Order: sequence, then structure tokens, then C-alpha cells
Amino acid sequence: MNAPDAGAGRPDWQEYFMQIAHLVATRSTCLRRRVGALIVKENRILSTGYNGAPSGIGHCLSRGCIREAMNIPSGERHELCRGLHAEQNAIIQAAYHGVSINGADIYCTNQPCIICSKMIINAGIRKIYIADAYPDSLAEEMLQEAAIPLVRL
Repeated sequence: MNAPDAGAGRPDWQEYFMQIAHLVATRSTCLRRRVGALIVKENRILSTGYNGAPSGIGHCLSRGCIREAMNIPSGERHELCRGLHAEQNAIIQAAYHGVSINGADIYCTNQPCIICSKMIINAGIRKIYIADAYPDSLAEEMLQEAAIPLVRL
């Protein structure tokens, strides 16, 4: 029996995984930006993550946004936030469950910030697919130096 035609409304792998990353983002508890991430190796999902407070900790939906209260602009002072980024949560989930992500790809609804980019580099992730840009030139510079392609879908 022949395989179904991929052109008959069936998304390619990159579209498929990015759609899932967008679905993962719907679990976000951030009041400013909903972000989802998906770590994939050999077309198999290894881990997912969305931005929000650590497990068991009150999140911004119920406690309010520290960054809003302090008038902190987007892209600055990442440490002043109750939440973890989606990429961080995806990497942590893989580690928590003992899943190696070395050599994997990551799909993110937004371009990773500098903190997440450094984690991605050290985790051995080989390629980043994004849906939307994020203004962080240092992150872009470090990813380029690490030879990790940043592909906008």
C-alpha cells in the first residue's frame, strides 16, 4: 500500500511540530506573552515546555505580574519574574525524566532570549525553529558563534 500524499493537507514535520509548540503555549500562565517549546529528535517529541511559575508555586494569573508592577520592559531583567521560560521548562523536563536532548532540535513560538540560548547551546541542541522573532541581538550572536541555526518558519 502506498503512503498518503504529503501534499493533501498534511503538514510537513516542521509545520507539525510548530503547531504543537503553539498548542503547548496555551498552557502558559504568563500575563505578558504565551510561549511554547518542543524538543524533538529524529521526528520524535522528547519534551515540551511553556512559560510559567515553577510547579507548586503561585503563578502570575493568580498573583499578578511582578514585571508589570515594576514597569520592566520586555527583554530586560529576566531574573525579575516568577516564571521560567518555555525553553527552560522543556530542558528541565527532559533532565527530570532522564531524556538526553543532545543532538535534538527545538521548536519555539518565539526566538529564545540570551539566557535560554546559553542553555540551548550547552544542552547540545543543534537547531532552533521559531515562529516569531524576539529582539535579542546577543542571543543571535552567541547562537551564530555556536553554529546553531535559527530558522524562522
